[in-house]
Order: sequence, then C-alpha cells, then structure tokens
Amino acid sequence: MTDPLTTDAVAVLTGMYTAEAEYLAAGGPGEAPFDLLASFFAPDVVLHQADALPYGGTWRGHAGMERFFLAMSRTWEAFDMEEQEFLVTGETTVVLTRVRARARASGREVDFPILQTITVKDGRIAEVRPFYWDTAAIASACAVPTERGQDQQ
Repeated sequence: MTDPLTTDAVAVLTGMYTAEAEYLAAGGPGEAPFDLLASFFAPDVVLHQADALPYGGTWRGHAGMERFFLAMSRTWEAFDMEEQEFLVTGETTVVLTRVRARARASGREVDFPILQTITVKDGRIAEVRPFYWDTAAIASACAVPTERGQDQQ
C-alpha cells in the first residue's frame, strides 16, 4: 500500500527541482519568471540558510525565495544536484543531495553533501532547513581571492 502523502511530497519536491533547473537554464533571477517555481512554495514559505554562508539568513514568502535565488545565482556559477535520496515521514521529507558547484567569485569547484529537512503541507513546500557538513569550506570556496601586497606579511 502506498502512502499518498509520501507520493505527494516526493512529487512536489521532484517537480520543484525540475522547475528549478528549468528556471536556471532560462537565465534564472532577473531573466526568467519566478512563476516557474512559485507554485511549488506556500505563500508563507520559510527557508533557513546557515548564517555563515554568502546567502545565509532566513528567507520568507515568495519574494524572499526570489531574493534567495538571486543571491544563489550571484554566488554560484554552477550548482548541480548530482544525486538525491528522499526519506518521507508525514509532512517532513529529508533529502540528501550531492552537489557539484563552481563559485562565481573564485572559480573554485567544490563537491559537497547537503541534508535538508523540508516540510510539505497541502501540496506545497512550507519550510526548508538545509544542513551543510562544512559551511566554512563553502564560504571559503565562494570568497573573492585576494593577493598579498609587498607591504603585507
């Protein structure tokens, strides 16, 4: 017997990840309409990103999500979700994603896992909490490289 909530949650998330790829392929923030993604998120959605990240903080509602995607696109030149595993219990889905990304400012490529808890209510994403194994490594990869001058030690 299939739990319809499980099927719905996974369908919502896989649909959102597909729409996200289409959104980014169409130019992303400022180029493509956010409507491609909006229908997957509850109007009062909340995304909690670790403060240590260049796009850290709490993002609320559709306007907040649109600003988040803009901050992500300013940070990452490429952000490919290579592998994903889903575990669903009730309204909560846990997604383990292997990411391969290239930072826009430094050009550095990184490969890292993200574990997200995502709440899906009434067929829409209501809350997202991503957990990174090493936020310092991610922030370092995204930092603008600096050159030390002759006067500096």
